[in-house]
Amino acid sequence: MKPLKTKAQIRQEIDDQVRKFLSHGGSVDEFKAGESGREVNSPLPKSPHIERNSQTRTPVLSEIQAIEARRQKPKRVPTRHHNNQSRKTLLTDDFGEPLRWVSED
Repeated sequence: MKPLKTKAQIRQEIDDQVRKFLSHGGSVDEFKAGESGREVNSPLPKSPHIERNSQTRTPVLSEIQAIEARRQKPKRVPTRHHNNQSRKTLLTDDFGEPLRWVSED
C-alpha cells in the first residue's frame, strides 16, 4: 500500500513550490480583504456547463419498471420436506397400557 502524505508534508511541499516560484521571478498580487477581481456592473460569466448543446434524453421508463418488477417478486413459499423414515406409533391395550411400537409406512 502506498504511504499517505500527512497534512504537514503537503503544507511543506506547497510552501516549497511557492518559494521556488517567487525565487524564479514570479510575483503574487495582493488584494484588500473583501475586494473582488470582478467589475461591479459586469454580469457573471456563463458557466461552461451551460454552454454545451442540450442532448435529447433517452426514455428509461420501461427499464425502471423492469427493475421494480424484479425487486418486488412474489416470495417463494418454502417447500416442506417429507420425512422418508417410517413413523412409529405406540400400540396400547384396552386399558391404555403400552404393548409395543408399530411402524407405519
